Amino acid sequence: MSTRRTDYRYFDVVMAAFVIVLCVSSTAGGPKVTQVWGLTVGAGIFFYPFIYIFNDVLTEVYGYAHSRRAVWMGFAGLFFASVMTLVITWLPPAPDWKDQAAYITVFGQTPRIVLASLVAFAAGEFVNAYVLAKMKIFQEGQHLWMRTIGSSVVGVAVDALVFYPCAFYGTWPMALLLTVMGTEYLLKVGGEVVFTPITYQVIGFLKRAEHEDYYDRDTDFNPFALEV
Repeated sequence: MSTRRTDYRYFDVVMAAFVIVLCVSSTAGGPKVTQVWGLTVGAGIFFYPFIYIFNDVLTEVYGYAHSRRAVWMGFAGLFFASVMTLVITWLPPAPDWKDQAAYITVFGQTPRIVLASLVAFAAGEFVNAYVLAKMKIFQEGQHLWMRTIGSSVVGVAVDALVFYPCAFYGTWPMALLLTVMGTEYLLKVGGEVVFTPITYQVIGFLKRAEHEDYYDRDTDFNPFALEV
């Protein structure tokens, strides 16, 4: 079993990438709706699978505690980006600036949607990391693909089951809510499957470079614990 370390070369890089992709895909991609292959989805969905891939990489290489730190950093970054966007949207426009209506259309998310997004993100990511860490112990480190995909199947499901009802129940018809929720769930999990070979390469590189392959046998899985 590996001992707990803090002198990793690439952990901060992976965590920063995780936070950046999360914030950009949620703020820039989230408001736009696109249609691809006959499916109408939020544009951010094409980048969202990378969030779970980064979580898989962090948990598989560095362990649940380091992944937990990254999730909370991501939560803080997403919270700040959401609050900043809301405040900027609510600020009164200058008299000669004519784009306030367009800005509200793109970035004017309601506090309900923001709160649903934050809670769903945290719940899905912690479940994803927990499932992967436990599967790694049970499988004795074998069958990485089964862990990365299996943990995402559960984590993305939790994310979807929290976000869509909390954000849109009562404002969308139930049939539409279920259709969008199911479609985006399949696309997110499908993205994880498609990028599995890349996930393998990144995890392999980091394990060799960091000389680490952490097993969470004695880990405190409390998501609110702060120690690493």
